[in-house]
Amino acid sequence: MKKVSFIDKRVFDNFLKVTSYISLTLSLVVLFVNIPKDYKSLYGWIFLGFLVVIYILIWIWANALSKIDIKVEGSDVTIKVGDIFQQKGLKAIAFNEYFDTQVDNKIIAEKSLNGIFINNYLNVSVSALDDHIRKYEFEDDELIERKSDRVLGKVDRYQIGTICIYGEYLLTAFSKFDENNKALLTMPEYLEFLINFWDKVNNVYAQKDVSTPIFGSGITRIKGHKSISDEDLLKIMLWTFRISEMRFKYPARLTIVIHKDKINQINLLDIKSARNGV
Repeated sequence: MKKVSFIDKRVFDNFLKVTSYISLTLSLVVLFVNIPKDYKSLYGWIFLGFLVVIYILIWIWANALSKIDIKVEGSDVTIKVGDIFQQKGLKAIAFNEYFDTQVDNKIIAEKSLNGIFINNYLNVSVSALDDHIRKYEFEDDELIERKSDRVLGKVDRYQIGTICIYGEYLLTAFSKFDENNKALLTMPEYLEFLINFWDKVNNVYAQKDVSTPIFGSGITRIKGHKSISDEDLLKIMLWTFRISEMRFKYPARLTIVIHKDKINQINLLDIKSARNGV
């Protein structure tokens, strides 16, 4: 899938920047090198073909773009394809509002980021993680209720956006669960999560790098927005980051990690070209 049109204005603008340097260099060469009259036409066609090749290469580059660096209100932000578990610094992992840890494809899907973290990257037993969460010093308003009638999973329900620090991981209450344990959020709740999340990160990041996935890119459903794209979700994340009070102090930066299977759905050139990424 070609995300960037062949006649995209930004491709043309990049082409003009490259050709301006080439034209300047060629002009200097021509001042000192005498081109025979018989070859001027041939060289002209060769140069024209060379420019066409450059344009095509720039277009291919724009579609293959897999990493960009932008500034959002003074904070350094990297958006790239990668594995969040291989990033340095703090890594955000989205849990549900109960901080459930039961990977059984009912509460937590084993292929979700949450499930992969628990099954493959947790360096202690699940019961030890449960004990850590239970003893964690949450703020008074973060624990909303104790739902004792819940049949599967835990009973303590937390405000979305709440963070529990576990080693180099920021475990965050992201998705709400319906009565069938399906992850579901409305768009206002999604925005509420992001605003709360950035606020909490601001309090705990301690000038370390922070990496996040594109929240909502997995199995969580956003009610009324079934067709929302990963690019839209990414832009919403950047917009809420911009309007929040969260600012990363140099050299700390925010990295938003895109799964390799999702990059074909995201036009990074579009995001890089926009002010503050949105």
